[in-house]
Amino acid sequence: MFKVIQKGTNRLDIEMSGKLNAEEIKIAISELVSKSAHIENGKMLYDVIDFRLPSLGAIAIEFSVLPSVFGLLRKFDRTAVLTDKTWLKKLSELEGILYPGLKIKAFNRDQRDEAEAWLAT
Repeated sequence: MFKVIQKGTNRLDIEMSGKLNAEEIKIAISELVSKSAHIENGKMLYDVIDFRLPSLGAIAIEFSVLPSVFGLLRKFDRTAVLTDKTWLKKLSELEGILYPGLKIKAFNRDQRDEAEAWLAT
């Protein structure tokens, strides 16, 4: 499951759980791109409920749409990631280093209030 919820003019909340296949990844990226079309200096709350590695087809789709994803990331200043997996926290924060202008901070899933406060700063 991958849900994109628009919260105001400059905020997207994403919920992800389970294993995504190629079709689900296409739909998810399309929805992300369309819902972020008018966002500037945006904030994103990414809630990773139950992560499983995507299928090989989904990974191939992700690589094929990387230019769209890079364009999407430029629309956001901050992303808070909620996850209970230590390796996902580290990987998320590493991504923040790789994308200039985007701050990514990871929180435990029970730290939603802290993540919301960080996004608001």
